[in-house]
Amino acid sequence: MDGTVVRAERLTKRYADRLAVDSVSLTVRPGEVFGFLGPNGAGKTTTLRMLLGLIRPSGGRASVLGARPGSPAVLARVGALVEGPGFYPYLSGRDNLRVLSRYRGLSDRAADAALDRVGLGPRGGDRFRSYSLGMKQRLGVAAALLGDPDLLVLDEPTNGLDPAGMADMRRLLVDVAAGGQTVLLSSHLLAEVQEICNRVGVIAEGRLVAEGTVADLRGADALLLRAHPLDRALAVAMQLAGDDAVEVADAGLRLDAEASLVPRLVRELVADGVDVLEVRAAERSLEEVFFQMTGPDPGGPPSAPTAQEVS
Repeated sequence: MDGTVVRAERLTKRYADRLAVDSVSLTVRPGEVFGFLGPNGAGKTTTLRMLLGLIRPSGGRASVLGARPGSPAVLARVGALVEGPGFYPYLSGRDNLRVLSRYRGLSDRAADAALDRVGLGPRGGDRFRSYSLGMKQRLGVAAALLGDPDLLVLDEPTNGLDPAGMADMRRLLVDVAAGGQTVLLSSHLLAEVQEICNRVGVIAEGRLVAEGTVADLRGADALLLRAHPLDRALAVAMQLAGDDAVEVADAGLRLDAEASLVPRLVRELVADGVDVLEVRAAERSLEEVFFQMTGPDPGGPPSAPTAQEVS
């Protein structure tokens, strides 16, 4: 291996005249939580299915754990939940997991441990057909965790969960990565990705438009200053931060400067007779970045709604 758990190079999938995935290249490193972020229909699930060997790419290539996707050696080290989990409806959640455990040469204790890990222990004896959507999703994640795989691939793992369940799932995935396993998850929930992922790949209309840490995607530090009179505040700010680092924005001033400048900036403004109303960090949210990258005018000003979910 070359230090990567997953590597895709110009991975492409075409269905007749529709290009579902268009030359996607990305890397997933050991021990990280990598978030694959994009709107519904952007190509996330199709890409994951190619990486798992469930469908063949139309072009490009990929390697998982140093080998061909879908090969027996790789599948033995990968746990996955892609789209809806499939289980026997007439069996209990515990018995479903035990069937899978025995198939993989694991003990019943492994099934019970996975059930407890996702918070389904008390409901393990209930039939799968009686489970809510969130419970079915938890059971699917439990199945993916069987055998402590080196790589966990999860497609929308918090789908159907209530807010408390989503928080539990996020903590679980962080714990999995902290234990040395690697997590690759797709999501259209911006808050989820921003909170738990080490790095993010953003996909829109089948193309990867960005890859990097959340901090990298959000951009450099900036400060937002509201003061009166504005013209005198502008003169002081330009003197301290530089003419090109200050612009009028949001009924105030935006400074491309680090937070360490704040004490000196405030002192200079007050000394010049300027009333300082507010100074705060003006870091872009991942939501703003996402809509700027995937909107109708990529690179232009974001026109995002305030909701954290992208539909």
